[in-house]
Amino acid sequence: MAKSEATSVNRKTEIISAAIEVFAEIGYYRATTAQVAARAEISQPYIFRFFSTKEALLLAALEVSWTRVIDSFRKVVESAEPGQLETDLIQAYEDILNSYQNEILLQMQAQTIQEDSIREAMRNGFSEVRRMVLDAFHGAGISNPEERTMLFLARGMLCNISTALNMPELKEF
Repeated sequence: MAKSEATSVNRKTEIISAAIEVFAEIGYYRATTAQVAARAEISQPYIFRFFSTKEALLLAALEVSWTRVIDSFRKVVESAEPGQLETDLIQAYEDILNSYQNEILLQMQAQTIQEDSIREAMRNGFSEVRRMVLDAFHGAGISNPEERTMLFLARGMLCNISTALNMPELKEF
């Protein structure tokens, strides 16, 4: 990769990271590309070199956040002992919540956005996670894998709410 290509890729990554922070902090609808540009320490027009619209930027940010969750779960599924699978998946998600809280807050906001492309991105992310967990639970011989998958996903949503509202007691089981 040429130096200018590498710089371009790094800039795009920096813009997405800045967007995740800004969108998570003040909300997608209230946030402006000018605020994202300021956070990334670039000019606002430079954002549009990479993203045609603010919505395209949000979609890229959601892709980053879903990829992080899916890749993390994939590593667990590939390495966990069947008896530790669910516990290891829970720990992996808690690690993401602790290290990438803004990405999860962004996903939570995106659940309420009615634009078709955003809804599709969210459906695809949830579907992939659900499929991966369900397949892993089936493969591990976990009884009632459909119900356990639903409970796993529900627990994840409760963890999200706990984090968003700063109510750690919601995670105490």
